[in-house]
Amino acid sequence: MDIYVGNLAYATTDDGLKAAFAAYGEVTSARVVTDRMTGRSKGFGFVEMPDRTQAQAAIDALNGQPLDGRPVRVNESQPKPRTERRGGFGGPRRDRGDRGDTRW
Repeated sequence: MDIYVGNLAYATTDDGLKAAFAAYGEVTSARVVTDRMTGRSKGFGFVEMPDRTQAQAAIDALNGQPLDGRPVRVNESQPKPRTERRGGFGGPRRDRGDRGDTRW
């Protein structure tokens, strides 16, 4: 099961996140999401646990509890919503078909 962990302290590391969840069962991976430019934590992360029962026990026990001084929000991760991509280069696609002129 993939688990979302929100409201993380900026000092929380991947290893610290893994240790918190390892008390409830096997942890396949634990990752604190960081900003690409600064390398600073974005305040949330993801934990993967192969056993659903252990994962649910970790969610129930850790949700609202302090981790590195901040109460964390813990729940099952939801799939990222797919958004339809339109146009390119940040703007809408121009339709030139009805103008009779193919130049910009």
